Amino acid sequence: MNIVFMGTPEFSVPTLSELSLSEHSVIAVVTQPDRPKGRGQGLTASPIKILAQQSGIDVLQPEKAGDPKFIKTLRDLKPDVIVVVAYGQILKQAVLDIPKHFCMNLHSSLLPKYRGAAPINWAIIEGEKESGVTTMKMDRGMDTGDILLTEKTPITDQDNAQTLHDRLAKMGAALVMKTLQQMKDRTLTPVAQDNDQATTAPKLKKQDGLIHWEKDAIDLRNLVRGLTPWPGAFTFFQAKRLRLGVVETTAGEGSDSPGRITRVTDHGIEVGTGKGRLVLTQLQPEGKKMMSAKSFLAGHKMQKGNVFDRHPELSTPTRGTHA
Repeated sequence: MNIVFMGTPEFSVPTLSELSLSEHSVIAVVTQPDRPKGRGQGLTASPIKILAQQSGIDVLQPEKAGDPKFIKTLRDLKPDVIVVVAYGQILKQAVLDIPKHFCMNLHSSLLPKYRGAAPINWAIIEGEKESGVTTMKMDRGMDTGDILLTEKTPITDQDNAQTLHDRLAKMGAALVMKTLQQMKDRTLTPVAQDNDQATTAPKLKKQDGLIHWEKDAIDLRNLVRGLTPWPGAFTFFQAKRLRLGVVETTAGEGSDSPGRITRVTDHGIEVGTGKGRLVLTQLQPEGKKMMSAKSFLAGHKMQKGNVFDRHPELSTPTRGTHA
């Protein structure tokens, strides 16, 4: 089949790589315009643009996917299928109507759960034990189209948003290829989503990473894992921001107080929470790299009884599945 691929970040790369090596023909790649990045704010190409250029595939970078000139260009390509993987813009019906078959989207959750911009993060934050990828037939809603195929994977206690992202990206590429094969074999059966089971995964903001020590230790550990590597979970100590890396949980005592340090060892800094203790084993001070608790303690005075600062002016975290 002749395929137009639409994608932008690293998550999209494995799928485009698989497609470019397959029997299908990727006739064009659509990605976001080059954006300023880094300290120098120089224009930087997306990972998908870089791969497309390396593969000799024509690249289109409309500022808006609804631009009439772009839509005409896309229509003139006469694609059989448009494959969309984390493109970054909502597509109008005029685009959805272009391919001979349909626009297929790869979503990094088990739909209808976690519709939205940050499904990988919210699945971990909410303490889910499994996640997966879904291919769906796109409609004008936000991840509401008919489900084509799904693939599941466990979420382990060691997973964070980065490790799950990488695993789902590879699984997603394989699922897109399987979906295209079933299209070719005419064995694909779209299934409508059960909207009553739908949950949402809204875009994350930096302030969502603020640690609220009144929450349970397990919930806080899930938050840290779900926000690693971005936007990162953080607290404040002596008015300075402290980013949390790897954390553990352990049983608490009746005398514990949320946000108060209960024990300090080279392995980690134990902090009271609403239930149990959060053990900080990796921390990142302002302007420094992430380091072990032992290395952190060598340069920072922190002892039992100290309390992490509270910043009530910062907003509470965005609600996830119940938004």
